[in-house]
Amino acid sequence: MKEFNWKNVDLNLLVAFQALYFARSVSIAAEQCCVSQSAMSHTLQRMRTLFDDPLFERVGLKMEPTRRAQEIAPVIDHLLGSIKNELLSKKHFSPDGYTGTWKIGLTDYAEQLFAPQLYDAIKQYSPHSQVSFYNVNRSNYLDIAENEMLDVIIGSIENLNRRFLCEHLYTEQHLCLFDPTSVSFESPLTLERFVQIEHALVSPDGRLQTQVDKLLAKRGLERRVGVASRHFLTIRRLLIGRELVCIVPKRFAEMDVDHHELAAVAPPVEVPDFDIHLLFLKANQYEEKSIWIRKQVAKVVR
Repeated sequence: MKEFNWKNVDLNLLVAFQALYFARSVSIAAEQCCVSQSAMSHTLQRMRTLFDDPLFERVGLKMEPTRRAQEIAPVIDHLLGSIKNELLSKKHFSPDGYTGTWKIGLTDYAEQLFAPQLYDAIKQYSPHSQVSFYNVNRSNYLDIAENEMLDVIIGSIENLNRRFLCEHLYTEQHLCLFDPTSVSFESPLTLERFVQIEHALVSPDGRLQTQVDKLLAKRGLERRVGVASRHFLTIRRLLIGRELVCIVPKRFAEMDVDHHELAAVAPPVEVPDFDIHLLFLKANQYEEKSIWIRKQVAKVVR
C-alpha cells in the first residue's frame, strides 16, 4: 500500500474549514481566524485542492457547503475537538479519582521491606487504583521498565541508564543475622568465630563469594559458605533453627529481630555500605502523576 503523502496537509486548513462552515462567509471566517480576506480566499483554494472538491459555493451572499463539505464537517469537528481537549490540554492529576494501576519495580530487598507500607500509603489517597509490584534487579530493570511501563523503581541500582533519573533515599549498612537458639555469638563478634561458622549468602547472581571473601583473603582467612539465595525470604527461613549466619542489610536484620526472634550483631569485617535510590524515567519527571507517586515512595522509605 502506497504511503499517504502528508506534505500538503495543514492543520490550519481544518480550522479555516470549520470557520467557513459555520460562518458561511469568507470575510467573517477571515476575521475569526485573524487573517485577511485574501488570505482566507487563498486558504479556500488550498482546501479545494486537498479535498478535490469545491467545498463551498456562493449562493447569493452566502458560501453554501457542498455535499462533500457536509460529509466531512462532523469528522473535522471531532478531530479538532480531540486535538484541543485530549492532545493540547494538560489534564490535572487527582490521586483520589485515579482508577489505573501503579506499577512499582522493587529489588527483592526493597520489596521485603516496603511493599506493605507502600500499598497502604497509596491506597489511603488513591483508593480506586490498583498496585502491582514487579521484581527487578540490576540486570533486568531496564527491560522491565520499558515493557511494563513502570512508574518508579526502588533499590540499589548501579550504572544507571541515561534515560533514568534517580533520587537518593538513604544509605544502608550491614549486620550479621542468626538464630540465637542455634548459634551462640559473643558481642562483639570476633573474626575467629566469624570464619568458624557456616555462612548463608544473599546473592542476586547465585555466586558463592562476595567482597567479604576478598577482604578475608587479604588477612589470610577463609569463611565456609554453605548456601546462597537471591531472595531474602529464603535466607530468613534458612537461618531459623540452623547453625548459619548471614550478612544482611541493617534494616532487614532489624525487621527480623523484631518479628522473627532472630538476633543480629555487627560484622567483624568492614562490609561496604550501599545506596538505595528511587529511579524514574526522565521523560516523566514533570508529570503530576509521576511527581505524586515519587513523593509517596520517598515518604514511606525515608
